[in-house]
Amino acid sequence: MERFKVNFQVNGEPVELDVRPSETLLETLRDRLELTGAKEGCGLGACGSCTVLLDGLPTRSCIVLTAEVDGSEVTTIEGLAEGEKLDPVQESFMEKGAVQCGFCTPGMILTARSLLDRNPRPTREDIIRSISSNVCRCTGYKKIVEAVEAVSSTETPET
Repeated sequence: MERFKVNFQVNGEPVELDVRPSETLLETLRDRLELTGAKEGCGLGACGSCTVLLDGLPTRSCIVLTAEVDGSEVTTIEGLAEGEKLDPVQESFMEKGAVQCGFCTPGMILTARSLLDRNPRPTREDIIRSISSNVCRCTGYKKIVEAVEAVSSTETPET
């Protein structure tokens, strides 16, 4: 079986792997790198449970082949915190009660982090539009939106 050598960064660390042509990034992250924050929900890229950041943008890891990420930077929920210090979005989700079962939470947090990196002061509509592609079956979205709004009002934009 043909395999591809792929070099990329995961959470700031270099990774070099031989991968099958059909191996998804989600499979690589969960099964080979033991980064289990991204979850398989639908397997079709529709629910957002498998969301990671690929070069800073929210990406459905269940529909991206690992061979396609050669030379890229992948950030998973495990790489968002700096040591023991959680990212402000992670903190806000906990403080605002925007977490219930946790299945969608990693993808939701990464989607929000990407939005705030691109737009530190999003409107409520921007937040809703951004997270609308991530399905949450437990909390509804009110507390999630509030958690992102709380961070957007406290983060200082880079000048």
